[in-house]
Amino acid sequence: MLELDDLDRGLIHALHVDARAPFTLIAEVLGSSTQTVVRRYRRLHAQGGLRVVALPTPRGIRAHQWFVRLTAATRTAHDIAVALARRPDSSWVRLTSGGTEIVAIIHTAPSGPDAHSLLLRDIPRTAGVTAVSAHYLLHTYLGGPTAWRGRLGALTPEQEARLRAQDAPAADVERDDPDPLTDADLRLLAALREDGRAGYADLAAATGSTPSTVTRRLTRLRSCGALFFDVDIEPALLGATVSALLWMQVAPSRLDDVATVLAGHEELAVVAATTGPTNLVAHALCRDAEALHHYLTRRVALDAITRIETAPVLRTYKAAATLRG
Repeated sequence: MLELDDLDRGLIHALHVDARAPFTLIAEVLGSSTQTVVRRYRRLHAQGGLRVVALPTPRGIRAHQWFVRLTAATRTAHDIAVALARRPDSSWVRLTSGGTEIVAIIHTAPSGPDAHSLLLRDIPRTAGVTAVSAHYLLHTYLGGPTAWRGRLGALTPEQEARLRAQDAPAADVERDDPDPLTDADLRLLAALREDGRAGYADLAAATGSTPSTVTRRLTRLRSCGALFFDVDIEPALLGATVSALLWMQVAPSRLDDVATVLAGHEELAVVAATTGPTNLVAHALCRDAEALHHYLTRRVALDAITRIETAPVLRTYKAAATLRG
């Protein structure tokens, strides 16, 4: 397995701070040469699965998100997971629980005749699926634009500030209600979903626009909070070899307090409130099985959590947007 050094970790951290920062600036912040930083980026891309992707915020595209849990026969689970991962309306497709459960996030339109066809028609009719449960995502406490802390910690606050200086959103832009995305915006997002660091000339060619128009619109989309950039990389490279989903049942009156506490835990990459018999889901990334056991028995042992189901992740078929082999 590829072993990361301080420069690799600093590069990953820098990309989270500003995914589109020029390599010249990243090199300057890291105290390295541009050529070395570019070479490390290409190595991480080729050998570590590093991808920078742009994703729309749910409010930016007026979409709903669902955690879907599918139970399938072991012999068919792989094929179902692969098919689900290839869909543009899916993300975070994982195989859990001994290879018989598939968990994915499904994005649906808020209205329309086919808004929930995948949930109501397509999945239930899939051969091999024996059970389906859908949990509407109500609120994200950790995840999305908020990075798993395992990616961070390599840069000082001063280094982060230097990277953020050029990425600060315009002060007069309202972030609470971004404008509806146009067809041109969606084409731009599709290109950035493939490569979040693509140059403006390449983005213009992919969207049938001009570099100046693409630059202006991307700046606007970032400033108003209609999209964010994510850094996909294998967690094992950062020392997390054990991954598990935690489905928790929490007293509703205590849900916000518990979720806020959990969102501060360095072991977690996602904390979200959902509908369903379990109303809080978290994604744990730990060094090994013993570390996960320590976390479950000593850190998650909150009185308000009345039930917890731990589902080890056996394989990731799709991360935020990147298909995994």
